[in-house]
Amino acid sequence: MSADTPAEHGVEDTGPGPTPEATGAGAASVGLRGPDLVRAALAQAKAAARAKGATPTRSRPRRAPVERSGSGPDARDPALLGVAIRRLVGERGWQDTTAAATVVGRWAHLVGPEIADHCRPESLVDGTLVLVAESTAWATQLRMLTRTLQARVTAQVGEGVVTSVVVHGPDQPDWRKGPRRVRGRGPRDTYG
Repeated sequence: MSADTPAEHGVEDTGPGPTPEATGAGAASVGLRGPDLVRAALAQAKAAARAKGATPTRSRPRRAPVERSGSGPDARDPALLGVAIRRLVGERGWQDTTAAATVVGRWAHLVGPEIADHCRPESLVDGTLVLVAESTAWATQLRMLTRTLQARVTAQVGEGVVTSVVVHGPDQPDWRKGPRRVRGRGPRDTYG
């Protein structure tokens, strides 16, 4: 076996590494090694650049200072969920929608369990609260209590949410199907 040498492959052997004179490090860096050698080479390169009249430039522009949260309260600090929801409702203008949802969702709390057991809110559109009673007797009773119901809701939810109360009796079976109607007596006994 023959040992391959750089000369056999057409490569000139320059020794174990570049000499300090070849790198331009000069006589001052002859005994330096590692990081000290790098620092000395960098200092010499900077001195040579200054001698040519070059000025140091930054490769990227400086960024504006980033605002950091300190120990005091800040707009970017975490917030309680209720506070965040109220702020979102205010920013989006959802006050009327949430007030209507409060009336429908908390009906038993607003009017009391006795009334809530016998009627339910069907809709709240443009300030008109539509209630459906479980019987005609309760529908009549609730019609007499409309001002009291409206006052209770206004006291707990706010002014202007409910401007009128309409009470309907229980739903009756309806034989009509579709949007068109024909006058007449309605359904008759056709089963016999």
